[in-house]
Amino acid sequence: MSKGTRFVTIAIPAVVAYLLMLINVLPVPFVSAETADQILPVIPWWLLVAFGAFSLTSLGLGLLRFHDTPEAYESLLAEIAQAKNELRDQGVEVD
Repeated sequence: MSKGTRFVTIAIPAVVAYLLMLINVLPVPFVSAETADQILPVIPWWLLVAFGAFSLTSLGLGLLRFHDTPEAYESLLAEIAQAKNELRDQGVEVD
């Protein structure tokens, strides 16, 4: 099963359950109705903010650890030089 299929398999029932709880068709377990009415509308925003924080943290850690892998650094520099040479061969000015 691919990651996309796995995501859709989990996301669709989760969204349906969330919407049913939001319109009070399904009760929210272990939470009073008043509390659920206050919490449920902000869950999508909370998930969006959490995803953004996770993404920025992942990017920041990737940048922080980039110089810890010298072989990846050298490989990237070699690919950049190769791309520049190929562009020069085609008559593109890259410098």
